[in-house]
Amino acid sequence: MTNTLDLTIDLINRPSVTPEDEGCQALLAERLAALGFNNEHLRFDDVDNLWSVYGTRGPLFVFAGHTDVVPTGPEANWSHPPFQATIDNGLLYGRGTADMKGSIAAMVTATERYFANGHQPKGRIGFLITSDEEGPSINGTVKVVEYLEQKNEKIDWCLVGEPSSTNKLGDVIKNGRRGSLGCELTIKGKQGHVAYPHLADNPVHRAAPFIAELCAQQWDQGNDFFPPTTFQISNINAGTGATNVIPGDLHMVFNFRFSTEVTEEQLRQRVDALIAKHALQHDIKWTLSGHPFLTAKGKLVEAVSESIQQVCGYTTELSTAGGTSDGRFIAPTGAQVVELGPLNATIHKVDEHVAVDDLDKLSAVYEQVLVKLLG
Repeated sequence: MTNTLDLTIDLINRPSVTPEDEGCQALLAERLAALGFNNEHLRFDDVDNLWSVYGTRGPLFVFAGHTDVVPTGPEANWSHPPFQATIDNGLLYGRGTADMKGSIAAMVTATERYFANGHQPKGRIGFLITSDEEGPSINGTVKVVEYLEQKNEKIDWCLVGEPSSTNKLGDVIKNGRRGSLGCELTIKGKQGHVAYPHLADNPVHRAAPFIAELCAQQWDQGNDFFPPTTFQISNINAGTGATNVIPGDLHMVFNFRFSTEVTEEQLRQRVDALIAKHALQHDIKWTLSGHPFLTAKGKLVEAVSESIQQVCGYTTELSTAGGTSDGRFIAPTGAQVVELGPLNATIHKVDEHVAVDDLDKLSAVYEQVLVKLLG
């Protein structure tokens, strides 16, 4: 087995369901300390985080990732035990193989080879590893970034190991992400008997034209980097379950994935205006998970793109599609942020897996990024 495969297997065999780390970060810290990295173990509430850095001067390049994974669901549905890494027909199966223990292993082995090949960075190398990416994301990367800001520690370039690839390794890298704005809305009515509707006020009937208009909105046109903002209702419910009772309230949950063409405040104002137009009595709660961010073409994008071309032999595509990532906490500090990792076809699914060969290719790409940025 290669060093990258061996380390990935060791990480997969640790059942680090968010926010648990199960010793993954201690293992990574040990490997990095052997290279001369200075490790800081930062625990916020129930979340373990690792900040590890090599060097004291010059621009700072950071590998960022997470050791926590999502729950497996019923393990009987898996072809192989999710926390017992298994190689089958050239594929490595296990929870976290793609999201994102394979990437973390590749980062470490890339760094080990970088030094073994005699390189000395013209700058610094950092690792920012959390166990709170798949969970609430309130005691992980965001807290580490706040800690670094307090120390006046500025990240220049950050490579996040999120699984960005679509059909083959490195065919897509993410140089930005859409913002995410969630809402919990309660539309108030008056409960009553269905036979006496004049004595009640049905919130479902009141809400129907509002919901139709909300769904028909075009929020923006997008731009060269982002698709148009999308709106989706993820849950809606009302009533007691009885057929003869008019409900008193309707509850709905919806989400915007928004581009840089619109702001959080503009989205909220437009929803508020529709609520007022339809004269709805309501309670509302907004949750901003992250602003959109974009890393324009520059040193980091060029280094990653050139490394993929060198190792894989083809040109990568820049994309801002998909969900959010911890890059949303790092980009606002002024850092250039790019995401590159394995294929994302099986992430969060039963029988999550990666191609064994892709792990070594990914490690080779990461090593070349180090060389191109730091010499």
